[in-house]
Amino acid sequence: MAKKTTQRSFNDVLSLLGGQRFDVAPAHDGSRRTPAGFPPGFKVSKYGCAAEIAEAPSGSDGTVLVLARPGWLLGGEISRLVDKGYQKFFTSSKIEIPATADHLRALHTFTEELNEATGSATLYNQSLGTTSDSYLYDRVKGRE
Repeated sequence: MAKKTTQRSFNDVLSLLGGQRFDVAPAHDGSRRTPAGFPPGFKVSKYGCAAEIAEAPSGSDGTVLVLARPGWLLGGEISRLVDKGYQKFFTSSKIEIPATADHLRALHTFTEELNEATGSATLYNQSLGTTSDSYLYDRVKGRE
């Protein structure tokens, strides 16, 4: 049976995240610009992972807009998870590190807790494990 999610206000989501020991801070570092018409975002972090969220405009599907998908924090920057076929890597603008099983477990737990707090839908393939932001298999390199 499908679980019903409760619609929370953005301020309720922020206080719920704070109550669940997420670090919630305004995203002032200038690394990401908020789309026109949207209020400034908040960086939420826990377990060495982080995401950036903002209040969704009125009339949209939910109350929370994800500006930066969850990723591992590398030098204060939210990294992207890249699957290269033989190994997963966390990539930021400055560095790339191999993703360990502990990194992936922490990212998966962080993403599940963030989705639960924000009332976002969790898809079946996401519930099985961590999904990558991009897939770059070397055996298909150069193909169109």
